[in-house]
Amino acid sequence: MPHDHDHGEHEAIIVEDEAGNIEAQIIVDALQDVLIAKGLLSAIEVTGAIAKLESPGIHLGAKVIVKAWTDTAYHARLLADGRAAIQELDIPVNEARIIVVENTPKVHNLITCTLCSCYPRSILGQPPSWYISKAYRARSVREPRKVLAEFGLELSEDIQLVVHDSNADMRYLVLPQPPADLQTRSIADLEALISRDHLIGVTRAVT
Repeated sequence: MPHDHDHGEHEAIIVEDEAGNIEAQIIVDALQDVLIAKGLLSAIEVTGAIAKLESPGIHLGAKVIVKAWTDTAYHARLLADGRAAIQELDIPVNEARIIVVENTPKVHNLITCTLCSCYPRSILGQPPSWYISKAYRARSVREPRKVLAEFGLELSEDIQLVVHDSNADMRYLVLPQPPADLQTRSIADLEALISRDHLIGVTRAVT
């Protein structure tokens, strides 16, 4: 159920979570060191693989958002039934239900999953490490404005902040507000403006 609630850096959230998972992290680091030492992997390859795992599929979400920005009928269908509307774009959706929530000048939406880090992987790929951290999952509900401030997003008090808690049966996506120059940009330009973070709600302006 959505929660109506009145990271400084992303690392603050990640570090807090690592403290509770130090044994697993030690094992991962040791295995990585062995593979690098044996010449099976380079440090650059490891870094690149992690980046690839954390950011695939963003263009699929961008495609959905831009279609909603530029097609009023599709916009209505997306808000009414996110899963069905996304499938119209030949995007295979594995999740049982997708709920799209729209940002407005007076409302901002933030997505989390307090229980098990549920995430719309078929649309956004693998979740970023901070999203699955215990710190983000707890603090995004308890003190969401502080969490957003740590991402660099300071919401004024007149903007209502709504936190949506995903679960095994449903996933949420944020539909951000379009840029002011929407009508002068190409589809490709618009898609390039939209990041994964927009669709989670940890950033707001599309510029």
